[in-house]
Formats: sequence, C-alpha cells, structure tokens
Amino acid sequence: MKTVVNLTTFIPIDAIYAVAFCVAAFMGIAATLGVRRIAFARGWVTAPTLRRHTHKRAVPRLGGVAIFVASGAAAALVLALTSGRLEYQHLFSTFLAIMGPASLVFAVGLWDDFRPLRPRTKVGVQVAASVLLWSAGLRITCVAVLFPHPVRAFISLPMTILWVLAITNAFNLIDGLDGLAAGSALFSTLVVFVVSIFQHNPVVSVLTAALAGSILGFLRYNFHPASIFLGDSGSLFIGFFLSAVALAGSEKASTMVAVAIPVVSFGLPILDVIIAIVRRFLSGKPLFQADAEHIHHKLLKLGFSQRHAVLVLYAVSALFGVFSLSIWYSSGRNIALVLLMIASGVFIGLQQLRYQEFGEVKRFAVRTMNQKRIITNNLNVRRAAEALAGCGSISDICSILAEHLEPVGFDGFTLQAKGLEHVSDVALTPLIRNKDGELSLSWHHGDGDYASKFSLRLVSSAGEKCGEFAVLRFVDSDPLWLDGHVFVTSSFPQALANAIVRARKVVELRPDWQQATVFSSETWQESVRLQTQGD
Repeated sequence: MKTVVNLTTFIPIDAIYAVAFCVAAFMGIAATLGVRRIAFARGWVTAPTLRRHTHKRAVPRLGGVAIFVASGAAAALVLALTSGRLEYQHLFSTFLAIMGPASLVFAVGLWDDFRPLRPRTKVGVQVAASVLLWSAGLRITCVAVLFPHPVRAFISLPMTILWVLAITNAFNLIDGLDGLAAGSALFSTLVVFVVSIFQHNPVVSVLTAALAGSILGFLRYNFHPASIFLGDSGSLFIGFFLSAVALAGSEKASTMVAVAIPVVSFGLPILDVIIAIVRRFLSGKPLFQADAEHIHHKLLKLGFSQRHAVLVLYAVSALFGVFSLSIWYSSGRNIALVLLMIASGVFIGLQQLRYQEFGEVKRFAVRTMNQKRIITNNLNVRRAAEALAGCGSISDICSILAEHLEPVGFDGFTLQAKGLEHVSDVALTPLIRNKDGELSLSWHHGDGDYASKFSLRLVSSAGEKCGEFAVLRFVDSDPLWLDGHVFVTSSFPQALANAIVRARKVVELRPDWQQATVFSSETWQESVRLQTQGD
C-alpha cells in the first residue's frame, strides 16, 4: 500500500498568504486588461453626462468583473493547495458561505452597470444576501456596548442585515473619484488581514490576502487618470465581501474589539455614508438620491485636484487603519481614548469641509443654549405691541420702540408713514427726516449705513395702509437672538399702525401743536376729549 505525501503540508503558512496575494494581483492585472479591452471593443463605456461625474471621456465600468474573477480564482487555488491541512479545514465552507451571497450582490451590481436598477431593487438583493450570510453562521451575536450577553436571533438577524447594508453601500457611495473606492478598500482589507494574523484566523487571512491582491492589480489601471472604473459590480462586491469577512473574523475576538476594529478600519466609507444620510435628511432630500456633496466632492470644491484629493483620502484611510490596529493592543480607557481621538479628528475634518447642513446643526445647538435670551427678546417685542396700543403721540411711539427694541439688539428704525409728509420736523421730534422723506431714529450712533434691515408693512385694524416700518442693525457681528415671526404673531405691525393713526389725528385736531417738541399720553387724552366734545 502506497502512502501519498501531500507536499503542501510543508509550505509555511506565511507562504500560503503570499501565494494568495501574488496570484490575485497577477490575475487582477490580467483580468483588468482583458475586461477593459472587451469593454472598449463592445462599446460598454460610460460617458460623463451627469454633473457629479468627474471623468472627461468615456470609460468602462466593469472593473468589478476583474476583481471578482481574480479574488475568487486566487482563493480557489489556495483551497486546492491546503485541502489536507487542519488549520484550513474551515476555509472551503467559509469561502462558499461568503462567495455564494457575494456572487449574488456582484450579479445585481453588474446588471446595474449595464441597465440601472432602482435603489430598492439593489437593496432587496443585498438583504437577501445578508440573510444567506446569517443562515450560514456569519452573524452578529453580541455587541458589548448595547447587550452584555449574546443576542437572540430576532435581534441578531436585523443587526447583521444592517451591518452588511451599511458597509456594502458605504464603499459604493465613495466610488466617485479615480482609485478612491478601490484604494480605501485596499487599506481596509489590509487592516482586516493584519488583525486576522493576530487572531490566528487563517481562513480570514487567506480571503483578505486574495481580495487585497486583486484590488492592487486593478488599482494600477484605476488610479487617476483611470482607464477603467470599479462600477457597481466592483464596489458592491468589495463592500459585501469585507462586511462578511469582518463577521467571520469577529468570532475569534473579544466583544468590544470585535465591534470597534471593523467599524474603525472601514472609517472613511462609513463616515461618508453617515454624512450623506444626515445631510440628505436635514435637507429634505431622498436618502438614495445621488448628489455631488460627498467628501471627495467637497475636497474638489476646496480646490484639490482629483489626484491630490484621492491621496488625502488615502491618508485618512491609513489613519483609520492605524487607529483600528491600535485598538487591538488597547483595553478599557485606552480604547475610549482612541475613539475620542477619532471623534475629535472627524469633528475637525467636518469643519474644514464646510457642510451647510452641519453649520445649521451647529447654529441650532447654539440657539438652544441661548433659548432664554430668545424668550426674553420675544417678550420685549410683545410688550412693545401692548404698550403701543395705549399711546397716541410720536414721542411716545419712539420711547416705546427704543425701550423695548434696544435690548433685543436693534440699533434703530425707519418709518415711512402716510399722512405725516407735511407735518413739521419739530412736531415729529425725535424722528429725523431725510431728503427722501423717510423718518428714522437711532439710539446707537451708526455711520449712516446699516448692516441689516427687517421691514414690516403697516396696516391698521380698520384696514388702512399706514406705510412701512423697519428695524435696523448697524453691526451684524453679534447674533440676533429673536424669532422673526414674533413681530407678526404679536400683532406688532397693527398696534404700531393704530398708534400712528392716533398720532396723526392729534396733529389734525390741533395744528398749533405742530410747534410742540414733546407729545405725551396726557396730550393724547386731551385730544380725545376735544374730539368727543366736537362730535
């Protein structure tokens, strides 16, 4: 009886990983060239027709085919080489558990590259693939931050689906510049590979080595200026594959590390998808509507070239990778410190990108902290409306407006009141009339020019149009803590219009009073008495 010696048992483990990487890289180059040649020959190219497109000429979108073929072939070769080795006994089953659903996601992405599908269709296929992963045992079973004990199936399944959907579509969303999605995926794959080495998880090590090699081979032709794009088939396949191997790797890690390392290592695409969801929600736009506001688009708007923007984001991906590896050697407070550093860096980065949506969130937060001042200023306007209801002279009107509007932050006002055009300047004191006939009063000395102006049309309770009133600010450096609609809801314009009508009647009843310098509430009461006697 002859004994068959399996020579592969003498191959060092590190050599197996090197074989997977090198074979995948070589096949990635060959497959990319072949796919590119066929795509150009068949006219399977994409022209820059949309505003968010950054390329200038028609380019094939089938790079995902090359990565799918190269990574699958390299992994299959390693399967053949390691069929008799104990440490790789789970490689075949894990490979099938991942590549089966991944092939489904790849197929729908490839279809979308030729004939665009609705987002719900692609998400539906991804959900089905996620369920297949979960059924094969690749699932989230425990999240120490939320649940201290293993979770039940009805919780594990939706959490697994959410994880897979998030990572899959995150890599799809950042695929907007030459080499960006592939390069970011390469950094993330290398991190997962290194962690799997630390965990002594040869199955994940082989799969990630094969994926990294295929991406590197493809990236040679995808970096700017790209001659072939990743396409949805590539970005969705890579994202799904990485989410799956992260689940496979989490089986041998502590619960906190199992959560933190994958999330941080996929930091750039996860950050981009979170930003996209939040800003679209705040802007009232559909969550799945494509736009030109992703991180890479913002860098282009800041003046970066395509190449420099991609290199900056490569550096960001590398930093996320370093932080994720540092978590492996950390515990307790150190992990919290690493996460705090990441959060601080993300916050600073968002400030530099100048997203309008997050600027509004910041203003909302500041406004919330100043809510007491807003309430106080709103009350000042409402009290001004109350006080105007009981006055009937120009001087009283001016005193009330100055008393209640100055604390709000206004510096003065202008008034275009009908019926006061021929009233003497003395009778209008302390208002000042300019050459255009506009009346104004300022309680702060300005330079004559105002920075902002808020105008209101004045209509009395009888429906008489009395002109226009405007409050002024000479300097806008300090925020105005006020709800603008309070001027309307407090009936301020009507109260002011009624006061102007009453002040105008005072002048009409006693023309000689036009020489007076100050009108008081007592004067108004006397005018009412005289009018009553006349009637």
